[in-house]
Amino acid sequence: MNRRQFLTAATAIGGIGSTAGCLDRLAPGSGGPDPEPVDLSGGKFDDDHGMEIGPHGGANGQIYYAEHTPPDREEGPFWFHTLVFSLFPFHFDRLDRGWEADVIYVTDFSAVDWTIEDRDAGPTMPSPTAPETFADATALTYVVESDVRGGMGPGLHPFSEADEAAAFVDDHGGRPIGFDDIDRALVQGLREGE
Repeated sequence: MNRRQFLTAATAIGGIGSTAGCLDRLAPGSGGPDPEPVDLSGGKFDDDHGMEIGPHGGANGQIYYAEHTPPDREEGPFWFHTLVFSLFPFHFDRLDRGWEADVIYVTDFSAVDWTIEDRDAGPTMPSPTAPETFADATALTYVVESDVRGGMGPGLHPFSEADEAAAFVDDHGGRPIGFDDIDRALVQGLREGE
């Protein structure tokens, strides 16, 4: 059941501010403010696995690295259709190579009016792609090990409001964790269905 019945005025105003911020976005590694999240709709494909962003459900993500950009997007972030199967494995691999992230954005389910989708594979979170649906990944609470899927299987469901994450756990099981709790072992365990 959806616990968010409407967007608050603050979220709506924040979305307008986020859109305006795109106009003066600085390039990654410039030393200025963090670049803003971008719109992931319109047939964009995951930079790790090449899957289309949106149709698979679950949280999406974007990463701006200080000195690295995708070959086809000089100022754009790397983007991902799933956190468990793409964003975090990709990021851990890049950390091993010495890459430094300027900012990581993931879907913030506290910022959208969401409804769990009934799919053949089971209940699945939606996959918002608008810029205002993303937030700084390091500031969110994630629900892990719930009975609701993300993209491609087990999900990490991010919320900026800790009470909403707790309510999600009450309704769908799992447990809340912080960004610093997400490590290779956790992600690998989710990928293997543990």
